Amino acid sequence: MSKKRLRPVLAVAALAFVLTGCSVSTEPITLDTTFKEAMNDGFLSAFITYPLSQAINWLTPRTGIFLAIAIVTIVINAIVLVFTFKSSVAMQKMQELQPELQKIQAKYEGRTDEMSQQRMAMEMQQLYNKYGVNPLGSIAATFIQFPLLIGMYNAVRRSEAVSNATFAGVSLSLSPSQAIPAKAWICLVIFVLMVICQFISIKTPMWLAEKHGREDAEKHHKTYKKPDNQNMMMTYGMLAMVAFAMFSIPTAVSLYYCISSIVNFAKTLVIDKMTHREAA
Repeated sequence: MSKKRLRPVLAVAALAFVLTGCSVSTEPITLDTTFKEAMNDGFLSAFITYPLSQAINWLTPRTGIFLAIAIVTIVINAIVLVFTFKSSVAMQKMQELQPELQKIQAKYEGRTDEMSQQRMAMEMQQLYNKYGVNPLGSIAATFIQFPLLIGMYNAVRRSEAVSNATFAGVSLSLSPSQAIPAKAWICLVIFVLMVICQFISIKTPMWLAEKHGREDAEKHHKTYKKPDNQNMMMTYGMLAMVAFAMFSIPTAVSLYYCISSIVNFAKTLVIDKMTHREAA
């Protein structure tokens, strides 16, 4: 399988892993729950789910459940960014390199002999070196986020505050599917916003790559050719999977994904501005 197709497959696998629950226990985590008790549910629960749940439990009486989840989500994303900044930059640069990569692939299309494949790999590597991109480095961010995604999912699902607190008079422990007969429309609003924010977060790197590609083409008096986004069907499939899964689990999880998407959108814009200012 090519590197270009590997990352979406890994992301789908990660999503499936996250949404299966990973943690067997569904016992609520309260402020009285001890670390020793959390260890009974495993390493992931003790070192990720437990502290995140406790953070939500502690913040909720002081800020409300909406801000509690928002604060924890932003902090988690900030921590991830510290460890994955270079990978995130590489990921965005890889998106911008797609037109040139596709030119190289088209050049060797249908040539399956070993010599042609080696030449294609060499030309692609030269392109990576030219722009200082490590294609494997762009996958690192995805791997590092796996445990935190799983932990946050379980933290929201098991936090006592999520079960007891309300937002706009509605419990966020209700799923969007449960919200319809209960007429808890705020849950449906959060769900729809989550889907929209996820879509924007996914598409923003592509929009930016196309924008910079057009600018570069105009600068060098060339005709811009929009890259073939061969993974878009898989991307939209992932988005559909998220929407389908979120429809049947607590709205608090949709809120987490919604805020996380907004943070990722902002991160993408900041990284884009930094990298292109450096290139200017």
